[in-house]
Amino acid sequence: MYDVIINGGGPVGTGLAIDLGQRGLRVALVEKYPKPQPVPKGQNLTQRTMEHFRSWACEDALRAAHPIPEGGGIGGMTCYGTLMTEHHYDWLNRAKVKDYYASANARLPQYETEAVLRARATQIDEIDVLYGWQGDQFTQDETGVTLSVSERHGDGEKVLRGDYLVGCDGSKSIVRTTSGISETATEHDKLMSLLVFQSEELDQLLKRYPGKAFYNVLHPDFEGYWQFFGRVDHGLSWFFHAPVPLGTTVENFDLRGMLTKAVGQEFAFDISYIGFWDLRVAVADTYRANRVFVAGDAAHSHPPYGGYGINLGLEDARNLGWKLAASLQGWGGPALLDSYSGERQPVFATTADEFIERFIKEDREFLATHRPADPDFAELWQRRNQGADEVMAFEPNYEGSSIIGGGGHPSARGDHQFTARAGHHLAPATLADGSQVFDAFGAGFALLTTIGTAGFDTSAEELGVPLQVYEMSQDAADKYESPMVLVRPDHFVAWAGASCDPTAVLKRAIGAR
Repeated sequence: MYDVIINGGGPVGTGLAIDLGQRGLRVALVEKYPKPQPVPKGQNLTQRTMEHFRSWACEDALRAAHPIPEGGGIGGMTCYGTLMTEHHYDWLNRAKVKDYYASANARLPQYETEAVLRARATQIDEIDVLYGWQGDQFTQDETGVTLSVSERHGDGEKVLRGDYLVGCDGSKSIVRTTSGISETATEHDKLMSLLVFQSEELDQLLKRYPGKAFYNVLHPDFEGYWQFFGRVDHGLSWFFHAPVPLGTTVENFDLRGMLTKAVGQEFAFDISYIGFWDLRVAVADTYRANRVFVAGDAAHSHPPYGGYGINLGLEDARNLGWKLAASLQGWGGPALLDSYSGERQPVFATTADEFIERFIKEDREFLATHRPADPDFAELWQRRNQGADEVMAFEPNYEGSSIIGGGGHPSARGDHQFTARAGHHLAPATLADGSQVFDAFGAGFALLTTIGTAGFDTSAEELGVPLQVYEMSQDAADKYESPMVLVRPDHFVAWAGASCDPTAVLKRAIGAR
């Protein structure tokens, strides 16, 4: 009998297993692929995502898995027409928000990220991993969930029983569909190609753009849809996404010619992988069906615009992990598990509407209106960069959720501040002893204070809520603009202020009222 069964052991499923296992829960992780699939995707990891790896005790391993050569850089840029254009600007510069997080961002292929997570999972005794197995069907009742699994390339069959089941099994999730969770999709009627290729010559050509690792090409012919280049390493391997006509196959379309045209000149390359996928944006209408939950691509899927996919999925895991633990360990209230969907579903919905779909619309409008031959084109092109706010404005928060209270509503759009605000991610600061707050946090709630506990410790003990109290530095209190800050296990602020009813605040934060 397991506390939680996870169907799907990609980065989100494995991250969730680690989060739960570190909290002492018994987890079964079912993953159909014995080894990570060697297709470069999900490469951009935000500062917030790297905080997850810090909490999961594998940040150093992740950075060692894909060292960036000196001067290599992981920045991005947007080009007009081709890579060889004179019209380009920096894009998605995550360095703008680095001071608001405890870890630096990173970039590496998803299969290397998965390898690090798999290695970490093997170190946790509470996690049982079934590689080469897949979930086939499940049933749930008032006391738990039963999942039937089978060997993907064999005759083995097993039945697993757990208190809860989480589907991290991709955009065609059997967990989502079988549980009856509906989804809302925006179809773009676009077929996308993915090419993985090797080219030392392209590496030499792009040395003109130092410090860059991904390149977005906007061409009027594609009506706002991107042609997108990314480095797999710094020297040889690349991937390339681009729209192709519906019905395109390897045999009936000149993919090599399309790639050469996007670069803007002839160059030597060897293609090692070709794939196709439908461009669509989809989000589950709820992330919970009784004892069943969905996370990652099973809950939301979209084109790889902006690198949001893996990052949003791993945040799903951090949000759900502590809530499942609280419920199973007896200190979570009856409304806590519902708050997972209530907080995470709107974040993706607004990511899709206000970032991904908006990118496509705004790019389409600009490309349809302006051409390089226009006398003011260069100025207008650079002005797009000056007004770009994607990185600063992408600040997922849970304002107004059922366990935060107050006004507002959960959203991906916000702003970065050091001020400690209920429902927002906590910025880094120091404790009174000079240590970093993120290095001190444990598995439960944390109270950062300069004025004593104000009764939080007593209330937490009465409610059975795990709470650690830390004296923060005066500099931290000034930065947070509050003498007390209550921090959730996922490092979002539950409450900040000078006085309150601590029992009422804690009850709300754990879904007890």
